[in-house]
Formats: sequence, C-alpha cells, structure tokens
Amino acid sequence: MNDTKLSTTDHDRDSANLRYVYPVVSRRAGGVSVGINLNTNSACNWRCLYCQVPDLMRGTAPPVDLALLESELRGFLHELLHGDFMQARVPEGARRINDIALSGNGEPTSAAEFAGVVELIARVRRETDLPKEVKTVLITNGSLLYRDDVRCGLRELANINGEVWFKLDRASEAGMQRVNDTRSSLDKVRANLIAAIEACPTWLQTCWFALDGIPPTGQDEEDYLKFIETLLREGHKLQGVLLYGLARPSLQPEATRLSNLPEDAMQRFANRIRGFGLEVRVSA
Repeated sequence: MNDTKLSTTDHDRDSANLRYVYPVVSRRAGGVSVGINLNTNSACNWRCLYCQVPDLMRGTAPPVDLALLESELRGFLHELLHGDFMQARVPEGARRINDIALSGNGEPTSAAEFAGVVELIARVRRETDLPKEVKTVLITNGSLLYRDDVRCGLRELANINGEVWFKLDRASEAGMQRVNDTRSSLDKVRANLIAAIEACPTWLQTCWFALDGIPPTGQDEEDYLKFIETLLREGHKLQGVLLYGLARPSLQPEATRLSNLPEDAMQRFANRIRGFGLEVRVSA
C-alpha cells in the first residue's frame, strides 16, 4: 500500500493496490468507508453527467473472483482494525470505520455474483472484530432490482446492518435521460425502489446541481416532491434523502457544464423534502 494521505476528494480505487477493495474518507459518512469495486472494467449501464470514473463505458461488471475479494477484504479490515493504516493514511477526526460500501466504477448489482458477494461480506463480518454498528451500504442506480438474485442479495444485506442508497437525481423520464443518460421509465424506477424498500432499509441519494449555469427547474423540484409524496402516501417508508452536490470533478465530456448550487438553494430544497417528515442529509 502507498503512504499517501487520503482526503474526501480522493476516491482513487487503486489507493490500496488491491483489485476490489479500496478505502475512502467519506464526506457524507464522516469516517473511512471500505469500498468494494465489482466493476473493475469501469463499465456501467448508466452514464451520469457527474460521474468521476475515468474511461467509463457502457456494460456490466466482469466475473468476480470471490476468493480474491474475500482475501482482500479480510486483509484490509485486519489492517484497519489492528495495523497502522488509520494513523498513517487517514486524517485525524476521521479515524473510524463507518461502513463497507458496494460502489466502485459502475453498477454493482450488474455483477452476476452480487448475491454471493453480499453473503461473503456477511461471513467476513461475522469472523472479524468489525463492530456491529458498522454498516454495509449498497450504492446503486436501482435499475436491476427487478432481478430475483439481486433482491436475494438485498434481503441478506438487511441482515448485516445494511442500507440501500438508491439513486434518484431527477423524477421525470426527461430529467433522467438528461442527467443519467438512461431511458428508464419512471414506473420502472418506482417499482425497483419499492422492491428495495421492502427488502432493506433504503435512502434516496440525489445529486442536485446546475447544468450550463441553470439550476434544476421548479418543475424538476415539483416532479421530485410528487414522486416522494406518492411513495409515502402508498405506505412505502423511506429512511430519508441524501442530497448532495459536486464534491469531486466529473470525468465525463460534460464536466465543464456542471456547477454546484449555492448552499441556501440546497437547504431550501432540503426543507421542502423535510416537509414530508423525512430526514434529509445535505452534503455540498
């Protein structure tokens, strides 16, 4: 492993010199997130304008070497818990393990071995000294949650203090096509989100930013609020909303067209969401 200090703006997947496992000092989590990158080929079925993955391409995760992943996860957790990684690499004030996060360079649920990966994480957690309060988080665009194997993985995730962070940047088909470069239907998004909520505690994660200097429109806000209102009225309980801006530069062609919103605009929108009784965590 190299000895470079980690920061909230450095999410280098190679910083631990491992294939699947990498550390992140998370601005949202307030500690070290142990990332698991199943998309080692930088392939994803979406192409979000703000994505920080270099050389992103369309596709799915390659086959996962479960034995290597288990070895890396065990070894890295041991280093975090019993070695000098925290003192050598992590800024003071963030020297705690916050979570294990299935994220990385693409959509993690596209891995054929996804359910097996969650079972692997559960086994490693049981057999190490990892505190029970350390969460296991799936960061997902939710597009593949209709698959039985993925839902099976979510149910296992719920058994290991798991959470789903389900991407919803815009709540209209035109907005999703513009921001996420996907033609997913809103009905499919809603069905997949409901499946997530039924299987595991689920947060919405929403990136709210300006494009070509133009902030999300009033209609964007109303679409989003209506989506949440309908979901709650039907009895589908969200944990809350993770509302965030552009902490790191996009590596997509549209990078120069993106900019952060003023803090007061973010808080104003957050307060509208809080009007439904939901917790909203805002990260600039």
